Amino acid sequence: MRVAVIQMSPVADKERNIAQARSLIEGVMASEKIDLIVLPEIWTCLGGTRDQKIAAAEPLPLPGEEGRDAYEFLRRVAIENRCYVHGGSIGELHGERIFNTSLVFSPEGRELARYRKIHLFDITTPDGQGYRESALYGAGEQVVTVDVGGVMAGLAICYDLRFPELFLELRRKGAELIILPAAFTLQTGKDHWEVLLRARAIETQCWIAAAGCTGAYNEANGDVRFTYGHSLIADPWGHVVAKASDGLGWAVASIDRPLTARVRANMPVLEHRRLV
Repeated sequence: MRVAVIQMSPVADKERNIAQARSLIEGVMASEKIDLIVLPEIWTCLGGTRDQKIAAAEPLPLPGEEGRDAYEFLRRVAIENRCYVHGGSIGELHGERIFNTSLVFSPEGRELARYRKIHLFDITTPDGQGYRESALYGAGEQVVTVDVGGVMAGLAICYDLRFPELFLELRRKGAELIILPAAFTLQTGKDHWEVLLRARAIETQCWIAAAGCTGAYNEANGDVRFTYGHSLIADPWGHVVAKASDGLGWAVASIDRPLTARVRANMPVLEHRRLV
């Protein structure tokens, strides 16, 4: 399975972001055959006002119904390219609440899974900038895995990366690949992004496909904030096998299932666990 993690620089303009995603996907698909495309976190609307974020959010359709802009864009990408699509995450409007939600589509355009981000980013970075994701988004409760072309994939989003118990549960549910879209801050990303991704890969003995946002965006108060990028794919031994440069782009690697089997057979850490 060839996996491409797409690195975007989204802002608070949904139409512009969809155009950017389309261009990047067309670029990587023109270069080689990709089986699974992964987009970054909340790529449809990053920054902006509360009203802009709510306006960009979409109610997700019931089976058989047609979705809105981003949903239908992702579905069409899957159909037109005959590939699986992990839609990073978008704002899901559910009644009066919004969730940070991942969607997975089959090559036929059928929705296979939804995952709502469990751990919300309510922190202060070393430079004093505050983030409070829970002021807008609700927290998910379900641990989600999905069969993607015969490979069981576990779903997580950004700040989830800091909670290894979620990743352990994904492994226990059969994951061989864990997909993590993100909008990691520059402050935290430069010190923690790759270290944590490699750690989660080593602990779970899973492949990790992490698609990040890169570049600057504006918050409602005019503050300029920066995301870290450095989208990457790591193998079950913790090696980074593909990594994006700064700016827009992508990274591509093959999921080698025999390698996963060898790593797990030679070091059966799941069977050796005693405390959890």
